[in-house]
Amino acid sequence: MAFDAGMLRCVLAEIRERSVGARVEKVFQPERDEIVLLLRGPDGGSRLLINAGSGNPRMGFTSSAKENPAVPPMLCMLLRKHLQGARLCDARQEGFERVACLEFEGRDEMGFSSRRYLIVELMGKYSNLIFANEDKKILAALRTVDFSTSALRQVLPGMLYELPPKQNKQDPLLATEAEFDRLWDAAGRDLPLNKWISTSFLGISAAVAREIAYLATGECDPILADCARESVREVFLSFFARVREEQFSPCMILDGEKPVEYAFCTLSQYTSPLTCRDFASAGQLLDAFFETRDREAHVKQRAADILHILTNADTRLRKKLQLQREELSACEKGEEYRRAADLITANLYQLSRGMSRVELTDYADYREDGSFGTCVITLDTRLSPSANAQVYYKKYNKTKTARVELAKQIALGEAELRYVDTVFDALTHAETAADLQEIRDELYRSGYASRMKHYVAPQKNKAPAVAQFLTSGGFRVYCGKNNLQNEYITHKLAGKQDYWFHVKNLPGSHTVMLLEGREPSVEDFTEAAEIAAYFSKGADGDNVEVDYTRVKDVKKPAGAKPGFVIYHTNWSCVVTPSAERVKARRVK
Repeated sequence: MAFDAGMLRCVLAEIRERSVGARVEKVFQPERDEIVLLLRGPDGGSRLLINAGSGNPRMGFTSSAKENPAVPPMLCMLLRKHLQGARLCDARQEGFERVACLEFEGRDEMGFSSRRYLIVELMGKYSNLIFANEDKKILAALRTVDFSTSALRQVLPGMLYELPPKQNKQDPLLATEAEFDRLWDAAGRDLPLNKWISTSFLGISAAVAREIAYLATGECDPILADCARESVREVFLSFFARVREEQFSPCMILDGEKPVEYAFCTLSQYTSPLTCRDFASAGQLLDAFFETRDREAHVKQRAADILHILTNADTRLRKKLQLQREELSACEKGEEYRRAADLITANLYQLSRGMSRVELTDYADYREDGSFGTCVITLDTRLSPSANAQVYYKKYNKTKTARVELAKQIALGEAELRYVDTVFDALTHAETAADLQEIRDELYRSGYASRMKHYVAPQKNKAPAVAQFLTSGGFRVYCGKNNLQNEYITHKLAGKQDYWFHVKNLPGSHTVMLLEGREPSVEDFTEAAEIAAYFSKGADGDNVEVDYTRVKDVKKPAGAKPGFVIYHTNWSCVVTPSAERVKARRVK
């Protein structure tokens, strides 16, 4: 699942084909380690995303537009100064390394022609983005590297740019039959073929190494001793001849609808239940693969305070409920206390102060052999028999009251825990900083946090930005991504005769389908139900049950938490949500 040198070569071939000669119209930096260049050419505009983060480093064209900070970072401002208006001259790979060099031609402050280089190093935790002038002197870097960090190579403004230290590996694009045989002879015979490929040659990911081994032997990890060198050599050299000629076929491996792996070539090693999906371009592949991962990383990074509050609330509620349930179980002894008190009272004439334990006949416990059961009762030697009876009666009355109150408290705790689960679910659907701010506002108003690190009071009378979809029949469908949006679309946006959808017995979004004087078809109902199922905890399930009813039958109880509603008249349907179908219906 690594962005290897072959994938980079595929992306650069696409950039050269589409955007060489294009002008840099705008520069954005939506995240600390992410740059987006808006390129404008004869065929229109395109967004080139460069992510130099340690988690998912990559570059390629993207169709998604991210929210940008109100104040651009310094690196973004510098790139705007030098690159806006410049033309992309070339996009090349340095050898078969995971290093790309984007060359731009523009004008300097005096109006003279000048060249600038944007160097992208996509090497896991060592990824970096370096901006240099025409002499390859570093003007700025996303991550500076000084002598205290690395003695091999420094990346500092004013220094000349140098490539990362070379690895002791062979460039697969330059490998000959003789070089291949030399490396083969030097390898241990018990080494797996795929491991030998990835450790002997530059820029090959584990998935591609397994694919080459599979094409040569029919297995993903055969031992070198069991492989025919001639067969492996032929497949290897033929494979990288296609890479050298830039014959790529981007594909993604799916487990159902969940992305598992991607590569610049077809991965035939995977079999059922995994499926292979081909893409027309590397940009479409990367968008499809990283969309969910980017959103989850974005939420984790920007919603740390929300996650902290929710995690603490969830832990506190679960611990409290456990203690209350244990206490409720202890209340089952109430009948034993009453029985002991009744027996003491009925046998006062047999008891005296100072007795610590007594065994009394229980005439209510009649047995089949005609005898009666007995009950052993522990007494307090300091109290009289009647006082001991009163102690047991008090314990019995206490358990009766506790049973009623604990049942109420457990119901309230379970309802609060369900509410916390709905906010957790809302976090998985948050897409922008505004969505996170709405969740903070909701938690603030619900009393979970009187002070938050990033809390800002919302603007009055500002309607939340809800997700909008369009069914095949032309009906508008709105879906809330958090509880504030849920309340807005259910109680303010929708009409009484419109249809309301919600996944059954799971946290999820409120979804409404506006009728606008028409009656929807079965396909429209199914598509709206799919949207409701997709924006819920059942998004990854099959045959998800969804309730739907008229908006007029959906009520919010007085004093209820945001997003909580009740309904008694409804229909139900079963759907299997598809991310691809739902996204195709979304109105951007």
